[in-house]
Amino acid sequence: MECKICSKKSKYIFNAILLNKYDVKYYHCEVCGFLQTEEQYWVEEAYAESINISDTGYMQRNQHFSDKVSLLLVLLFNKNKKFLDYAAGYGVFVRMMRDIGFDFYWDDKYTENIFAKGFNNSKNNKIEAITTFESFEHFINPMEEINNLLKISKNIIFSTELLPNIIPKPKDWWYYGLEHGQHVSFYSSITLNYIANKYGLFYYNMKDLHIFSENKISFLKLLILRLHKYGISKILKKTLKSKTWSDYILMSKPR
Repeated sequence: MECKICSKKSKYIFNAILLNKYDVKYYHCEVCGFLQTEEQYWVEEAYAESINISDTGYMQRNQHFSDKVSLLLVLLFNKNKKFLDYAAGYGVFVRMMRDIGFDFYWDDKYTENIFAKGFNNSKNNKIEAITTFESFEHFINPMEEINNLLKISKNIIFSTELLPNIIPKPKDWWYYGLEHGQHVSFYSSITLNYIANKYGLFYYNMKDLHIFSENKISFLKLLILRLHKYGISKILKKTLKSKTWSDYILMSKPR
């Protein structure tokens, strides 16, 4: 099978049972380290609900990333510009970031915008940076998706679990998502470096977040970013003005 990242030949490594009934082949590329399933004939059933029922960390993840990304945006980008959350789900993260004071917008082809209504992305928006959490592993055609994202912004902040150096057996890694069948693409650090190099970007691994950026990040800023756990983001948030009330005024106007 051809690798969907580098187009080299991928090697079959194992089968796994998805959705308790589909016997699916997995292929690994020894050139770029990418792991993919065979062509995804089960996706319609897998996406009967776009947010799968086993995603119990949905709210906790949004809270955690709202703190960490706030620090990233203040340190690395123009905090007063517009930002986009791609594959944004119900809009929880967008609403949280607007409440903090960032001008965030929502985009998702498959899920209803519940919490950030009125702030859907517009083609007229010039986007400083994109965030997208737990979406890369869902990409059926990852290079096509990433290419589309880079047309919007050359700065992408995203989360996905990295494929371990020794590829786990299906029963030994929860991130395969066998029970819901939505995870079809798995990236190693080699894969993400390959993608960054292909597009002339810098790649940074921030433990539970990854960054593709058109600009090199200084060592000092990288060091400060690692201090997130000490609450430095709370200090930086004070430099922003929440949009909660201004958004209320805007949304209350007659349409």
